[in-house]
Amino acid sequence: MADFSRTHPLSGFFAPTRFEADVIDCVVTGAIPSELDGAFYRMHGDWIYAPKFTDEPSLSADGYISMLRFRDGSVDYRGRYVKTDRYLRQVAARKQLYGYYRNPYSDDPEVRDIARPNLRTAANTTPVVLAGKLYATKEEGLPYEIDPNTLETRGPSDFLGSWPSLTFTAHPKFDFFTGETVAYGYESTGLATNDVHVAAFDRTGRVTWSLDFQVPYASMLHDMALTKDFVVIPGGGTVTSLERLEAGRPHWAWDSKRPSYYAIIPRGGRTEDVRIFEGPERSIVHTANAWNDGEKLVLDAPIADGNTWPWFEDVDGGAFAMNIFTIRRITFDLRSNSNKPTEDVLFDRDVTSFTRIDDRFLTRPNRYIWVQYADPDRPFHAALPEDPRVRPVNCYGRFDLVSGTDLAWFAGPDHVLQEPLFVPRTPHADEGDGYLIGTMHNLVELRTEIVILDAMKMLEIGRVILPFRNPYQVHGTWAGPRDLALT
Repeated sequence: MADFSRTHPLSGFFAPTRFEADVIDCVVTGAIPSELDGAFYRMHGDWIYAPKFTDEPSLSADGYISMLRFRDGSVDYRGRYVKTDRYLRQVAARKQLYGYYRNPYSDDPEVRDIARPNLRTAANTTPVVLAGKLYATKEEGLPYEIDPNTLETRGPSDFLGSWPSLTFTAHPKFDFFTGETVAYGYESTGLATNDVHVAAFDRTGRVTWSLDFQVPYASMLHDMALTKDFVVIPGGGTVTSLERLEAGRPHWAWDSKRPSYYAIIPRGGRTEDVRIFEGPERSIVHTANAWNDGEKLVLDAPIADGNTWPWFEDVDGGAFAMNIFTIRRITFDLRSNSNKPTEDVLFDRDVTSFTRIDDRFLTRPNRYIWVQYADPDRPFHAALPEDPRVRPVNCYGRFDLVSGTDLAWFAGPDHVLQEPLFVPRTPHADEGDGYLIGTMHNLVELRTEIVILDAMKMLEIGRVILPFRNPYQVHGTWAGPRDLALT
């Protein structure tokens, strides 16, 4: 029996939805640009059974993938659970079997597998397109291949045996200039290890280069950045240990005494070429972009001065206080013997960590960053749970790195926003000439809406209205007929 009464509130907009759906020719307001031909894939977390513990983070919710297929000015919707090993075992048992996020010691005995913790992945973070295939990913395990049209689960993939790591990132990066995809897995050899595996795939999905190295201490390495010559993996703040896991605690805690660090890895290089830079306490969840000019490397990212994870307890017992993200620039002088980068604040506005760019400019200097944020000066008439993680995120902003200005679009007093993405108007359009597509939650009408903006003018063009609410979105991606075999 599915009982959410003990550990999860089964009420309000962000309650689990627990259904799959198809909607043919969705209701639209405004207009859908006719040149939008592709699929907006989104990953969600949606509990099929209630978590075992009241303090379990939503990071462990079951993976759900949705698709909005844009074609000829209309949109079709489809949503399916990712049929992971975790999902199938729960459905067969008709109960929750899994404990804390990334802690198999807290699982029920019939599924507990300490040696293979990757088998318990929820695959709920990012839809990834790699070598003509679609994957549901989460950094705790291997990716699950998904049929790009039916959204049926094809199964986990180790890329025909070429991926030795137990884990695979939810944020690989595609280099439009070379056709390579670079990916990594951390805690690659087992729980709480500081081992990292990095590899490059060509357009056919063949691994062309890989290496293994160790970071200073095991920490959440959620995202990476890519330049034409280097891979950059930031970490720090979050800590774990086998002792912590064996004691039945959540995987991560926060240690403000630990420095941040950045692994700089030459593309095509060797383990001995990896260089570690260190900085002060920081939280870097996602990156915006990076590039290098010779031996000078620049990383732009939303960065906070301390803990941004309400679920991760302070190792010294301190109370959680949210640290804000601002868009900053980290500069590394690779010619210097110093391992200390410099840091500059580019915009002091409090933003979320979900920055997006025109991905065609990944690895090269870019001008624009888009991100959602909460503007406290705007009206808000709806209700949100009393939770430090939840704020009225009501604006999309376009931040201009050249002029230092920003331009906002306000969603209205009844909506909250989730991560947007950019779709170019044509393959060869100028940077920023295209559409910003984002997920909106209408908290009054209890439904999810997809908004399409002119990405330069930040004005609404059209909106897709779903007749129900989706579970919360984590990340999304756009794929056209050149990327996947869409029907």
